[in-house]
Amino acid sequence: MTVLTGPIRPHPQQPLRALKLGKLLDILPERLTLARQQNMTHADFLELVLADEVSRRESGSAALRARAAGLDPAMHLEAWDNRASVRYDQQLWNELASLRFLDGPHGALILGPVGVGKTHLATALGHIAVRRRRTVHMARAGQLFKKLKATRLDNTTDTEMRRLAAVDLLILDDFALQPLDATATADFYQLCVERHQRAATIATSNRTPEEWLSMMAGPLLAQSAVDRLASTAHELIIEGQSYRHRQKPSLRSPAAPPGPGGDDGAA
Repeated sequence: MTVLTGPIRPHPQQPLRALKLGKLLDILPERLTLARQQNMTHADFLELVLADEVSRRESGSAALRARAAGLDPAMHLEAWDNRASVRYDQQLWNELASLRFLDGPHGALILGPVGVGKTHLATALGHIAVRRRRTVHMARAGQLFKKLKATRLDNTTDTEMRRLAAVDLLILDDFALQPLDATATADFYQLCVERHQRAATIATSNRTPEEWLSMMAGPLLAQSAVDRLASTAHELIIEGQSYRHRQKPSLRSPAAPPGPGGDDGAA
């Protein structure tokens, strides 16, 4: 068995950079030390550093795909703190986190009052999907419908609709936070029709699907769209108080300023 011996030499830098493996130089001394400590063979050492490079590239690629999908980089599942003041069906959440609903395809409605973490959990599902190389697009519902309305100015509505219809997971954040006019309602209906039983959709909202109907113009289109979305979606209800209240700054008694007679303010 041939093991790694000898000092670390600088000459691998040029060939590594030529092969676009220059990032390995940052961890090479550490990996060489580990290889010697564990008496690794050359083959085992090569497998180790190549695995490092694959992991680095995959992580970087996932970050780029997540950014393109509109996902907040801070809202990973690892960053969710399981707030004690928030309650939801943990078994259902575990099922959603497995992403098996994408294969249905089914969808998910994440519902609850303001500030309980609906957006965070929806974004976390998006990050999981991106890591598994599923296509994702996330947007605030109001902004998405505003963008669709703007596409009518340059006749690109059909192109944008096809793009949204094709993604594996579409996440509509803060749906029905504001009323949908006739154009937005029609666009929502078309999205639901195009994606029904073909691709998964997640919607977060502080209103129930029944309340959505009163927020949309065109009762028939609204009812048809909501029925398609809600009938094939898991419903995760989050209850509790807004975690943002805990971000409120606390007041501290300021130290009394020095008086004219000295530090203690005595005359």
